[in-house]
Amino acid sequence: MIFIISIKIGNMRLFLKAFLRELHYQLRWGLPIWFLWLLTTWWPSNRITNKIRGTLHRPFLKSCGRNLQMAGGVMLRDTQNIEIGDDVYIAYYAWINGAGRITIEDEVVLGPYVTISSVSHVYKNGSFRFGGWRAAPVKIGRGTWLAAHVSVAYNVTIGAGCLVAANSAVTKDIPGGKIAGGVPALIIGDCCEKEPTMMSRSG
Repeated sequence: MIFIISIKIGNMRLFLKAFLRELHYQLRWGLPIWFLWLLTTWWPSNRITNKIRGTLHRPFLKSCGRNLQMAGGVMLRDTQNIEIGDDVYIAYYAWINGAGRITIEDEVVLGPYVTISSVSHVYKNGSFRFGGWRAAPVKIGRGTWLAAHVSVAYNVTIGAGCLVAANSAVTKDIPGGKIAGGVPALIIGDCCEKEPTMMSRSG
């Protein structure tokens, strides 16, 4: 009888510890991010509101440099593991899951509907539904542009100054200064300097 009671007390302590850990996560990270999404996702995406969104999100990221700009509908998960550098722009409806750690360096541009996930579902007992996850970090190098609808898998590093073409799926590392595209993304060339014909109005 005493043995059974001690097991129940031990289970209760484990439950209480897990509950308090989850409560802390929700109050510090999860709920504020959800509230910001609810508050700002319907705002228009322009120079002013994009900067305001970025400023409001900064306290709820692991680290964040200056001048983060975020368009409407951006969804961030596990932001306690997301690090963002200076002058980063995230276009509308990007989805970023930082459970396994994500580093986005300075001057990165994420196009509309870009997906970056630092976790992957595991196939177990014939199903992905309850197989759990594998987590590994993702790093996006300085000055890289991920065009619209790019998907970046966990355990991937994209070097500095890369261009990943629209609708590509990045499943392996890409060295710096390369153009990559396709499903899965393959290197198709080198980035080369060009003179612009117009400049962005957003600084």
